[in-house]
Amino acid sequence: MHVPLFSDNISMKRILLLLFFIPTFIFAEAFSSPTWGFGIDLPEGYDYIGGDGKDKFSFSRADGLFFDLIVYNGTYKSIKEAVDDVNRKLGNSGSVDFFSYHGKQAAILELNFANNTGWGFCVTLGSSPNKVVPMLLALSYNAVGKDMNLFHMSVLDSISPTAEERRYPGPIMEYSYPRGEQKRVPLALSGVSANIRENDAEAAQVLVDREFKVLSSYVESPYWKQAWIRFYRFIYRDSFARIEDAASIIVRSWGGPPSSGVEEKRAFAQRALKLVQGFKYERNLNGSDFVNIVTAVTEGRGDCDSRAMLLAVILAKADIRAAMMVSRQYSHAMGLADVAGQGARFEAHDIKWLVAETTANVDIGLIAQDNSDSEFWIGIVFE
Repeated sequence: MHVPLFSDNISMKRILLLLFFIPTFIFAEAFSSPTWGFGIDLPEGYDYIGGDGKDKFSFSRADGLFFDLIVYNGTYKSIKEAVDDVNRKLGNSGSVDFFSYHGKQAAILELNFANNTGWGFCVTLGSSPNKVVPMLLALSYNAVGKDMNLFHMSVLDSISPTAEERRYPGPIMEYSYPRGEQKRVPLALSGVSANIRENDAEAAQVLVDREFKVLSSYVESPYWKQAWIRFYRFIYRDSFARIEDAASIIVRSWGGPPSSGVEEKRAFAQRALKLVQGFKYERNLNGSDFVNIVTAVTEGRGDCDSRAMLLAVILAKADIRAAMMVSRQYSHAMGLADVAGQGARFEAHDIKWLVAETTANVDIGLIAQDNSDSEFWIGIVFE
């Protein structure tokens, strides 16, 4: 019963410079609130079923998953007051744990109400001089009898209370794997080190492996392409802050962000590409087959998609727009950079990106002819 809260490795024998454009890729959008600024990146298959489109939202899936969002504006003075009142109204008997999420009051709720089970998250959305602040409450649940915790965790972890958290680990990962103290760690660039928090590599890999399980449930789904996009978008969001200092230091070690000149930007993108091309090639076909990018940037190893995402973060810190593209048919991924000049280009999200092959020692803009069929590529635009 639904009780809503509100009523790879490729052959490079034939490298060709291909000058062609591919039709716009599928781009699965995340949900965001223009009123309050929070964002949510739901797994594919959820339908909007009710609410006012401003402060109240309710979603459901055909397999019995439900997700409710509500914003309380000026109703409560603290997270505890809000959670206590919500638990009373729902008749919820689950436990509650309070914590700080990126400097905000927050709480994790275990849900057990009206024959439903699941998890909830409550967080402040801002501050106010009178100490009455807006709060976001999110509930992910299903009828008792089916273990859907994987989806509950993925749903709640995809919440970003403000625009700032769209480049920061989600609340479930922050609660489960606190980032810990900063450590100075050598990077996969000779003579360069950066601050990495002590638990970031482990947490990043846990996130990758969890979201790979979510992705695996879409293998036979008509939403499989959108699920792939969300998988990589989720990893990028979780990992950006974890390696932000590393990416910034790499950029500074090369003289800082390039000027606005065409040649300078392309040369910088080429240099960043050469860095990831030099990594040790590594795959794990029995698991997620994705080395988290904290490990990639510190140990210099990873598969094509790890390298492509790391490249995107480095370019982003150099003020160069970047993305990536993946192919299930080719079992491959490549980077994409918004730089000028000749080379193979793929269009995604209304941008004609220059392709960046990360696992072969070739210049930016070059692609293998036997990987060039536009039907088999999906573009992932992170921002």
